Amino acid sequence: MAVCMRKIGYLRVSTLEQRPDRQIVGLEPICDELHVERLSADRRRRPIYDSVMARLSPGDTLIVWDLDRAWRSLRDALNEIARLESRGITLRVVGLQLDFSSPSGIFTYQVLGACAEFERRMLSQRTREGLAAARRRGVRLGRPPKLDDDQLIEANQLLSNPETTIASVARDLGVAPWSLTRSIRRLAARSGTTDWPEVSS
Repeated sequence: MAVCMRKIGYLRVSTLEQRPDRQIVGLEPICDELHVERLSADRRRRPIYDSVMARLSPGDTLIVWDLDRAWRSLRDALNEIARLESRGITLRVVGLQLDFSSPSGIFTYQVLGACAEFERRMLSQRTREGLAAARRRGVRLGRPPKLDDDQLIEANQLLSNPETTIASVARDLGVAPWSLTRSIRRLAARSGTTDWPEVSS
């Protein structure tokens, strides 16, 4: 019985709003079938991808438009390439004009992938250094606080009345009770005073 060697295309877009038209145009003429997934590559479960991997048979070729359309990192890609090779399945990357059935294709990918991995690590290091420098300059990082100090002082004064509840003050300020409680406690700790009454939610 003759073995049917299929060319199976896998393409992915990260969100429902993105369109896979460019990938489809590039893959459709050279693939026997196409499978489109609309998920981020770093998602733990990718149903379409898992289904494609399960259906591949020895002699088949998996065709992707680019590496980041199937895998997030060089390590993930190399691990998958090794698994595919052990199953007798070839990988072809159209955007890089790489055919992993040849030693030169694997070598070229390793060089390109190592460069990309190095750039990602350098970018991550520069980001960390920039954040550290900003902290040393006293720059506040993260989301801005919902309530400023004046609002918290006023809220605390209102709460000094035993008949006033944290829920009512929080409602007037447009925040959750737990958020108001946490913010008041944080301001009290920052001011270093013990004059603030204990606030409970």
